[in-house]
Amino acid sequence: MRYVLKVHAPNSGISELQIDAASRDDAMTRAKGMGLLPFSVEEVRASSWNMGRRKPKHFPLLLFSQQLLSLLDAGLNLVEAVDALAGKESGIEMKAVLSHLLDKMRSGQSFSAAMETLPEAFPPFYVATLRASERTGGIPESLRRYIAYQNQIDEVGKKVKSAMIYPVLLIVAGSLVTLFLLGYVVPKFSQIYEDRATDLPFLSRMLMQWGGVVANHGMGMLAGMIGFLVVSGWAASRAQVRNWAMKKIWDIPWVGEKLRLFQLARLYRTLGMLLKGGMPMVGALELVPGILSPSLQHQLDRAVVMIKEGKTISDAFMTSNLTTEVAQRMLRVGEQSGNMGDMMGRVAVFYDDELARWIDFFVKIFEPVLMALIGVMVGGIVILMYMPIFDLAGSIQ
Repeated sequence: MRYVLKVHAPNSGISELQIDAASRDDAMTRAKGMGLLPFSVEEVRASSWNMGRRKPKHFPLLLFSQQLLSLLDAGLNLVEAVDALAGKESGIEMKAVLSHLLDKMRSGQSFSAAMETLPEAFPPFYVATLRASERTGGIPESLRRYIAYQNQIDEVGKKVKSAMIYPVLLIVAGSLVTLFLLGYVVPKFSQIYEDRATDLPFLSRMLMQWGGVVANHGMGMLAGMIGFLVVSGWAASRAQVRNWAMKKIWDIPWVGEKLRLFQLARLYRTLGMLLKGGMPMVGALELVPGILSPSLQHQLDRAVVMIKEGKTISDAFMTSNLTTEVAQRMLRVGEQSGNMGDMMGRVAVFYDDELARWIDFFVKIFEPVLMALIGVMVGGIVILMYMPIFDLAGSIQ
């Protein structure tokens, strides 16, 4: 069970700490073992936890790996390195994770077994990679592989985010301008044209009628919009809704195919890291379903069954639609050379390059089209508002 304790730390004062323990007394004992003074303890029920009222902070696994690697390269052994990290850490939750690791290792457990007791901080494939390297003493090399792996994953994410910044700003700015025109300016013009509404052009009359609706029911519409945003936010927090929305996005032919390539790149990169760490192929495949979408998870399960039945990796992946023709040829070369770990990494790079080219092309096309659409929409509203004035000026002349 999970407990939330209010504790006093010598360096940081009063704070909250979340601990998994068998009982309240066990939770307080663990807190005292970390050098903390607990003065209240509260059980977190499963329903409360799932509703998101108390969520654990994200454990900085990449930062932990980088710091641990630096200490190991400096000549410290594993226990000394973890002890040094725990001693310098001021964050309560991260210090609790490191202290827990240290206690387990000092009690005789291996490093991987100690991490396995903290699944929220250390994912299974990370634990499996280090477990394989413990037998050969190659933990620093495994840490380097993970750091390189995570940096490559983050690099792809950064490319996608940077490519979307400008379009998102355009959409936000265009939406705000449109809302201002429809919610404030158009109602003002509708009052001016109210007496001669029958003489307005059809589209202008429709726009002015909208302005009249906003002027008369503005507060109700604002409340409805806020309610819609609240409901949308609640729906987005539901896993079922997110899965449904993602499935609809995947059904879009062009976009769905690129999302599939992105997922396959992660799959191949993760498999490559695990294989280089000494994991067998079937064991590595059983650790990676969590990084894939539900549809690809089913395809991966089918590929695992086929590999267990004796089929080659390249044929099983092609039959399960987990590769492309070019990638399948690369996998066959890896099977013939016996170097599947490196070949998996090369396939991931191949997919990343293809995605990078698609992102560049999409941005070059999407940005001017988006600017044109926003310009047409805002310009159309302005023209429809001023068209009666132009007609009036023409009649006066």
